[in-house]
Amino acid sequence: MSKMVSDKKIIVVLPAYNAAKTLEKTLFAIPKDWVDDIILVDDASQDNTAEVSKKLGLKTIIHKKNLGYGGNQKTCYAEALKLGADIAVMVHPDFQYDPTYIPKMVALIADGGADAVIGSRMVFPRDALAGGMPYWKFIANIFLTKFENLVVGTNLSEYHSGFRAYSRKVLELPLELNSDDFVFDTEIIVQMKIAGAKIREVPIITRYFPEASMIGFMRSIKYGFAILAVLLRYLLFRFGIKNYVQFSRVEKFS
Repeated sequence: MSKMVSDKKIIVVLPAYNAAKTLEKTLFAIPKDWVDDIILVDDASQDNTAEVSKKLGLKTIIHKKNLGYGGNQKTCYAEALKLGADIAVMVHPDFQYDPTYIPKMVALIADGGADAVIGSRMVFPRDALAGGMPYWKFIANIFLTKFENLVVGTNLSEYHSGFRAYSRKVLELPLELNSDDFVFDTEIIVQMKIAGAKIREVPIITRYFPEASMIGFMRSIKYGFAILAVLLRYLLFRFGIKNYVQFSRVEKFS
């Protein structure tokens, strides 16, 4: 059991792709007295991420072929459940997100105040720009989040952060029915909304630097259209026009 939250098993999951240069730095920053275990899932990296992970003593799972960001997360959460996680925290091993925020995120779930906590770069938008977020990405983040809040009925400062903590109840949602791509992060928020999950945010500061992974402009446009497609599916489902199994199989939290 973790030292700081003795009644909860807390597992950090690292969805990795070409993270060999930043993995050790990320691992060093994780507050170990809040964590019971750490799992790295290597999504068929083209560098030696898996070898570095093993040398660092991490539980390392290797995809033989690249399954994508969402596909990586599916493996991460399935493995966390196998290890008995009460709370799983996703930390990108590219060191863009600061793991020292983990205690705040975990505490909100451990005390029953939340089912999920998102580390948001946009609670204080100027901090995102100060951290080096490209201005086009900053504007797109604001626009998409406002639209997502309007359609889904949430009040989040951003939908697109990859730094998140989930309770076991969230991990047991039908996540396997979601996309294997980046839009997975939006789909899981929609599923949580349907389930009646309590979603909280913690303001964070991020870093943008050459080794930090970031999807480019054209890929971001594709991502934006994928988000709009998710929102359309949700509206069709919500108004009973069409059934989508990724939403219909979601059970309300008790």
